[in-house]
Amino acid sequence: MVFVPVCVVFASFLSPDDEIWQHLISTTLPSLLTNTLWLSLGVIVGTSLLGVSLAWFTSVYRFPGYRFFSWALFLPLAIPAYVIAFVALGTFDYTGPVQTSLRHWFNSDLLWFPDIRSGPGVAIVMTLAFYPYVYLLSRDAFLTQGKRLLEVAQSLGFTRQQGFFRVVLPMARPWIVAGIMLALMETLADFGTVSIFNYDTFTTAIYKTWFGMFSLSTASQLASLLILIVLVIIMTEQRFRLRMRFSESRKSARVERIPLTGWQAMAVTGFAGTVLFFAFALPVIQLGIWAMDALTIGLDQRYLEFAWHSILLSVLAALITCLVAAMLAYAARLHSDGYTRFAIRLATVGYALPGAVLAVGIFIPMAWLDNLLSDWIENISGVETGLLIQGTLTVMLVAYMTRFLAVSYFPLESALQRVTRSIDEAAAGFGVTGWSMLRMIYFPMLKSSLFTAATLVFVDVMKEMPITLMTRPFDWDTLAVRIFSLTSEGQWDQAALPALTLILTGLIPIILLIRHSET
Repeated sequence: MVFVPVCVVFASFLSPDDEIWQHLISTTLPSLLTNTLWLSLGVIVGTSLLGVSLAWFTSVYRFPGYRFFSWALFLPLAIPAYVIAFVALGTFDYTGPVQTSLRHWFNSDLLWFPDIRSGPGVAIVMTLAFYPYVYLLSRDAFLTQGKRLLEVAQSLGFTRQQGFFRVVLPMARPWIVAGIMLALMETLADFGTVSIFNYDTFTTAIYKTWFGMFSLSTASQLASLLILIVLVIIMTEQRFRLRMRFSESRKSARVERIPLTGWQAMAVTGFAGTVLFFAFALPVIQLGIWAMDALTIGLDQRYLEFAWHSILLSVLAALITCLVAAMLAYAARLHSDGYTRFAIRLATVGYALPGAVLAVGIFIPMAWLDNLLSDWIENISGVETGLLIQGTLTVMLVAYMTRFLAVSYFPLESALQRVTRSIDEAAAGFGVTGWSMLRMIYFPMLKSSLFTAATLVFVDVMKEMPITLMTRPFDWDTLAVRIFSLTSEGQWDQAALPALTLILTGLIPIILLIRHSET
């Protein structure tokens, strides 16, 4: 189910459009690749710094507000990157309230004010939107091993800083890299944010080639190059991690926090508060102001239906995707040969595909299968059945599973690092094998990661726009589709209302995840 749409995309290489490719190579492709590279590096650095540092502070140290920040820093997960993007432009652009007020106060043109419509501006917005992936997984690693490993490092003569960088950080590498990979693939596949900023990247080239040059095959070829890039990155990282072993248990690592005092405590509190303000509080406040202005003309009873459709799709997609991801992670544990590893990595590269291109890759084989089934039933029974698969939730759920399999796979794969071979051998010595081992050994140890994976998929499906827009059944609108229809018409104030509803709905699983992670 994952391999077929990828093959459909790669099959476009059989019919290249030489004229369009020559035009792309000679005009825009080099700059697009450069922009994509710098944006990816910016997001990698930004999410790493924010996610790892905040996870370390909230997991190991005690400072003013640490209990609040430990769960509040999860909240930006509920906000789509494209929502933060249009809030940032509406707030900090030249005509926005911030620059307008500053020009009035200082009676100046503000030539020193940084341009929000730039590469660094896009990278900052994406960092604020995607750092929770790194924070969530890094915090899980630090809670299970951070303080105890730091004490071990100090007993060997390391300072606290040396112990963090030379012992704790390497041991948390699987979780940190998993979060960074999720943020990177989100960046490579993003279209809404970069299009709002008018910042040309690889994905904008795909969309412009498709809708501007009317060449779906060339767009698919560009998408396949994007898959190859991500596959190389994933395989390279996996090769470096192949010989490493990581094993720490949650219960043995629960120890007292290290207290921070003085300027250090205030600095950490201020740092966490600043990140939370710009990543969550400011977008919600601005959306609330806009939504109040549009409340009288934009609100109708269909919003409950939009929210229900979004929640239903997210729950079903989370269940299906986590089940498949768990099977893949367990298969990788049982079979460590190169073919299995390559197949699993290929199965998780769908996260790097732009949603609209992936929708086409799913829709084409589904349409072929639907016509085949319809003709077969008609030949057997003489009854015309019409379309059996198209126009149903099946196409959407398959597309979601393909798109977000990596989101659930990476946390489960990292968690399996804790289940050492000695645990399997000990369980087998007591006669616990097969399904009994899965139920009695693996599930209790992976329960937290399974919940984390399901929450990530739920939230991502809630925010997904292109796949939902192109594959949904007739009149099956969601909150994301409502946002698209309003923003495409330039109604930014009215788009704030469904955006705020989407955030509030997405907060439900985030709150459950927070409560679960603290138990």
